[in-house]
Amino acid sequence: MSAPTGSAQTGSAPKPRVSARIGGIAESATLAVDAKAKALKAEGRPVIGFGAGEPDFPTPPAIVEAAQAAAADPKNHRYSPAGGLPELKAAIVAKTKRDSGYEIAANQVLVTNGGKQAVYQTFATLLDPGDEVILPAPYWTTYPEAITLAGGTPAVVVTGPETDYLPSVEQLEAARTEKTKVLLWCSPSNPTGAVASRELTEAVGRWAVDNGVWVVTDEIYEHLTYDGAEAVSMPVAVPELADTCVVLNGVAKTYAMTGWRVGWMVGPTDVIKAATNLQSHLSSNVANVSQRAAIEALTGSLDAVDEMKRAFDRRRRTIVELLSAIPGVECPTPKGAFYAYPDVRGLLGKEIRGRHIETSLDLAAVVLEEAEVAVVPGEAFGTPGYFRLSYALSDDDLKTGVTRMGELLAEAK
Repeated sequence: MSAPTGSAQTGSAPKPRVSARIGGIAESATLAVDAKAKALKAEGRPVIGFGAGEPDFPTPPAIVEAAQAAAADPKNHRYSPAGGLPELKAAIVAKTKRDSGYEIAANQVLVTNGGKQAVYQTFATLLDPGDEVILPAPYWTTYPEAITLAGGTPAVVVTGPETDYLPSVEQLEAARTEKTKVLLWCSPSNPTGAVASRELTEAVGRWAVDNGVWVVTDEIYEHLTYDGAEAVSMPVAVPELADTCVVLNGVAKTYAMTGWRVGWMVGPTDVIKAATNLQSHLSSNVANVSQRAAIEALTGSLDAVDEMKRAFDRRRRTIVELLSAIPGVECPTPKGAFYAYPDVRGLLGKEIRGRHIETSLDLAAVVLEEAEVAVVPGEAFGTPGYFRLSYALSDDDLKTGVTRMGELLAEAK
């Protein structure tokens, strides 16, 4: 008897339940570590988490009050333009000129559901299958996944503490091929806290212009710099780059608004129009209440931002001092963001409490299980042998957590 119409033929291989494109995406390592830490805390264990890049401060009151007023206004209960409220776009235009000196127009702005959507939509808009993106490592965990999902191929350029985790023009040129379309640039950096100098930023921008390479520059940590370091926007350093550059930013880190989900893209009008078309089908507008809150953040006082920055600076100095005192750990002083990226290669190949440590992944597991401290291993950022620790947590938790970890690691033999 023949098989009923539409049924699988006998013996045929079952089709995969999940597409290869989506099935190949790795879970966010930073969010996974944070989730595991929170789950253990819920079980009553005194876990201290250094995993998530999330300020421990509440969103400033004026921003919350603006959101409360917006929630009560019926005009915010309806759809709004997919690309963002005109008032928020105007605020982004003014803020961009104020903070980086970059002059743009409202039609160069697309408001997105957080910085991650901006990252994905930028690569989805720029890349065709086979296009290569030069990606300096250590890199934020989302970058290679977004590039791959958009059909591109990451071309990783590994950097180390000897160059402050920043690539040279010579390294970028060595990675460039006829398939290269984009360079991903992030300064101040997640995960290392490195801040590129004006000279390096200009040199890289001019290399990109000379070789017809687009630049996607992530500037979400622009307000968080220390020791006189300056966050230089690449299209400001190299104005000729503006027509082949997309700037990514958002309110999450500067204003302690990670949960509000407001980011944006700034770029050439044709790219922004295409990305807006994509967003009109993908998610439509960002929640209006969040957009109204973002307007207040961008147009209001920066006093709360300055207060948070002073706290981060204090914690930065504390965490570097504590980490550097641990035998086998070397920790450069970060100049930006709120991350330390210590080198733990000196502990690999050793034994801790009967467990042999081969990788930084192994070491992070032991630190979580034995010291009840959650850190993210360097494997997540493309450079095994390192840890990333966010110091966006309370001073007391920071000291307790690193001290606990140090006492455990001192047992390595």
